[in-house]
Amino acid sequence: MKKKGLKLISVILAVSMVFGSFTCVGASAAFDAGKALTHAGVSVLEGIVRGALTTLCAVIPDSVNIKRVSDKVTENFYSGTEEFLDEPADGAHWELGYAKASLVPDDILEKGTEYYLGGFMTIDNGMNNKIEEVIDDMQIRAVAISDGSGRGVTVIANVDCIGFCNSDIKVVRQYLDELDVGVELNSVNISSTHCHSCIDTQGLWTDTFKKVFGNIFRSYVPFLPHQRGVNEEWLDWACHVMAGAIKSAIDDMTSGTMTYTVKTLNEEYFNNKNRKSSTSLCSDMSRFVFTPDDSSLTPTMMVNIAAHPDVVGLATSDPEDNGRQLSGDYVYYMGKTIEEGGYNFMFVNGAIAGIYYGRGLTNDGVDTGRRYNQAVRYGTEMGNIALNLTSTYEEIAEKADWDTINAESEGNEYYTLWFEDWEPVEERELPPLLNIRLKEIQVPVTNPLMVLVGKLELTSYTVYKEGLTKYYMFSEVGYAEIGGVKVAMVPGELVQDLMYGGGSLTAEGSFKGKDYGLPSIREIFGEDTICFGLCNDAIGYIVPGNDYSLGIVDDHYQELISLGDQASYTVTRGLMDIAEELG
Repeated sequence: MKKKGLKLISVILAVSMVFGSFTCVGASAAFDAGKALTHAGVSVLEGIVRGALTTLCAVIPDSVNIKRVSDKVTENFYSGTEEFLDEPADGAHWELGYAKASLVPDDILEKGTEYYLGGFMTIDNGMNNKIEEVIDDMQIRAVAISDGSGRGVTVIANVDCIGFCNSDIKVVRQYLDELDVGVELNSVNISSTHCHSCIDTQGLWTDTFKKVFGNIFRSYVPFLPHQRGVNEEWLDWACHVMAGAIKSAIDDMTSGTMTYTVKTLNEEYFNNKNRKSSTSLCSDMSRFVFTPDDSSLTPTMMVNIAAHPDVVGLATSDPEDNGRQLSGDYVYYMGKTIEEGGYNFMFVNGAIAGIYYGRGLTNDGVDTGRRYNQAVRYGTEMGNIALNLTSTYEEIAEKADWDTINAESEGNEYYTLWFEDWEPVEERELPPLLNIRLKEIQVPVTNPLMVLVGKLELTSYTVYKEGLTKYYMFSEVGYAEIGGVKVAMVPGELVQDLMYGGGSLTAEGSFKGKDYGLPSIREIFGEDTICFGLCNDAIGYIVPGNDYSLGIVDDHYQELISLGDQASYTVTRGLMDIAEELG
């Protein structure tokens, strides 16, 4: 999510004028008076902001759909493989199936229809991101995997969207169950690319002014339902399409081998541009490749990096780039490149809070014209890198388009050749062994802004209440071992320090001046653990609780769209519980 879009939400909720004016004062004081005075001023500001939002929450009654924690019933949840194996079962072998489908409806550009992009709404695009142009596609990609042990099939799916709520994921699981897939499923895991230029799946970027104030009015009228932010008819259709794609992946399963490769890329491909306190920056690309035993079938490549797909949907001064263009952003072009290389493409984003893709090395000082061409260049380069992790420089150079390279680089001091000084990495074959465990977590909602969003029911979040003032959301965390590759599955945009360790987990590097007090995820599971982010939910930013502040806009804007200062602790403890269960 982007800063401008989040400020808009504050405006809509009648607090941004207060918020913004005090921020300027706080920033100036911070510069003039030093760290101690800064913290004192920010703490005062946070109290003002929190107080204003809490007051606003207090005067708006709870929705009739807010449930009691004591009434929570677990439905459409998969806990994973009951038994974790240390080695492959007798006669075990990999099986994998793949499918993808478009989620773009036929009537998307018809007059009278309402489809909005999820991710940005700013003054630059006239506070209106209703879709006016389709550049490429919005897709679901799915793989169904079995290790042949008889412990069921694992589904990993990924949707081009800003975020997919757990309640909607459970709808997909329900529709999938109704299709009678013919196999036992141990888990159905659905994540988001976090693309900022696909149809809004969460309801925060639609006709927001009208719906917010309309829902405030409806809150005072008994039995008058709130208006959802998302296009509900489309969302239900999309859930059916997703379930159908997953079933197609299951039907497509065939035997083969699996390999894994990881390479650390140039850090300039990634940009930690707005969370200065988080000092980690993971520039690894991880790649799984499934090769069918039948050589006539297409192999499947699953790629994991950590970078916001956020370029296409941001409006610019160019009238053609008004922020109303649907695009899968760099992920689409990464997939196109990999598919042209002879593979099915699967993508899973990583720990992306504050991490964006750095376009300098891919734009190369070339006039890209329209903004989406920057996504084309980055996605194409990432696709080529994924295809060539194990190739030598000579092998890459032999296939390179030197005419284009020479034309673009001539007289261009900014031009960079992505495979210059290239060193290949080794690929290892993975034994047929897939363990997975998932756990429900109860996340306290301590951010009053998100309490308000829950009360107004713009989104698909299911809100629970305990006592008079305590609100919660239930989500999922998970841990998997794919042929020995360790994977942490987290339900939102994770600050990378929480994954890898870093400055904001320390007393010296955090806003509150105290240690996080819990281990990083890699300390829990191991130094080679990778992250599948926005997996099985999209609860917003997951910020270290010891570095949480609602009073800083500059590089702490993530707190606005976070469930609060307890979210990170709940996620970490959930993963620690899984580790303890597994011994």
